[in-house]
Amino acid sequence: MKEAILVKELRKNFGRVEALKGVNFSVKEGEIYGLIGPNGAGKTTTLRIIGTLIKPVSGEVSIFGVDAIRNPNEVRRIISYLPEEAGAYQYLSGYEYLRFIANFYAGKDNSVEDMVEEAEKISGLGGRLKDRIKEYSKGMNRRLLIARALMIRPRLAILDEPTSGLDVIHAYHIRRMIKNYVKEQGVTALLSSHNMLEVEYLCDKVALINEGAVVAEGDPNSLKQKYEADNLEQVFMEATKLG
Repeated sequence: MKEAILVKELRKNFGRVEALKGVNFSVKEGEIYGLIGPNGAGKTTTLRIIGTLIKPVSGEVSIFGVDAIRNPNEVRRIISYLPEEAGAYQYLSGYEYLRFIANFYAGKDNSVEDMVEEAEKISGLGGRLKDRIKEYSKGMNRRLLIARALMIRPRLAILDEPTSGLDVIHAYHIRRMIKNYVKEQGVTALLSSHNMLEVEYLCDKVALINEGAVVAEGDPNSLKQKYEADNLEQVFMEATKLG
């Protein structure tokens, strides 16, 4: 498999706070890759740099061979980015919102209606797409937003805490949405989460981040074997010497 993401020695400061301290990892094309760790570990900062929203102090980021720091516009054409705090226009219906977004991406290979139809299937919201978004629950809203991020068929989908704050039913549905779509369409997905058990189910490979540095990387089963752990929570505690 080709390399979808290559991150080398990524460093980022916010004033005197050193948010990233030389982060390194790579993601293969078609993988679901998870950045996991506690709040404040550096996950969102890493995603924002890869998504070309902010620049690092130093380091390298390559997306399908394109330098994301020097050529952000080229990278933006092949990725979608969904932040944790993303929202939708409350007075539009689900369909109206999806059509509005699709108009920015429509072209000869992907029409507005094709993308909206794709989003309808991904979201599983059915007839509720006719309703105004202000009537949606938090889980329904998140399903709509993830469908919006995936309907454009990006080469790389970046999802920050995709199930944060959701109940068990909506979180389960979103995990299935992501896993099924990535495998069916050959998309690469990079996501962050502080829910390590969730990521263990969802991801092909993970990087455990703590205090701005990667403390362990690999597929979940290999990491559990290496640290003689039952789950990734135990791996994290062992790898950070917090256990």
